Amino acid sequence: MTVEPAGVPSRPAPASQTLSRGIRILEILADAREPLTIDAVADRLGVHRSIAYRLLRTLEDHGLVRRDTTGRVALGARMAALAAGVAPDLQAEALPELTAVANELGMTCFLAVLDHDECVTLTSVEPRHAVASVAQRPGTRHPMTVGAPGKVILGALPRPAWPPGVSGQLETEAMAAAVRGYAESHDEVIPGVQSVAVPLRLRGREPAAVAVVYVASDHEPSAIAARLATSATSIRDALGG
Repeated sequence: MTVEPAGVPSRPAPASQTLSRGIRILEILADAREPLTIDAVADRLGVHRSIAYRLLRTLEDHGLVRRDTTGRVALGARMAALAAGVAPDLQAEALPELTAVANELGMTCFLAVLDHDECVTLTSVEPRHAVASVAQRPGTRHPMTVGAPGKVILGALPRPAWPPGVSGQLETEAMAAAVRGYAESHDEVIPGVQSVAVPLRLRGREPAAVAVVYVASDHEPSAIAARLATSATSIRDALGG
């Protein structure tokens, strides 16, 4: 069983509509997790098929999109190279730790970073032998005002840096997470899914979070958090604090 996160939230009107549409196509293909027809892409993008086709041809020319023998489109291999170029040192140090946690706890473990007012999954690892796991794909984003990673990142930020619209309840939860060292969430980002996250503070970088997502577990949240904290410390030490 694979549970996918909610779609990308709406954003203000972009300065370049063409560029925005091209980026949105990449997001659509990433969320789909399977090749799509051009008509399906056009429908989800809300444009005529001819416009979607021209955009896809440009993305294909750059290796960001590929077409299979049936004409369906999916993300191209070039996307992996671009993703690997984002904070490569952090990804390299985090990956072994995420893998260890995922396989020990039987949960999907991921690294979330702050991007403006959103939490973005930088890298993730699903457990090797789990019967059911929750998908948390790299590039997945959601407002930092929901979910366990957002709470610990909020708790690590100075209050003036918080986004507008933080409720009194969320403020209380973020401050509590800062004191106890971890946060929990239930049904906030994906219905039926739970998450535990701990902060990852790195010198010269925005606050981040190491987290897991799961449907059910025999592990207590505090025990999960303790294991995540060990990995966060290892990542921080490897990067020189």
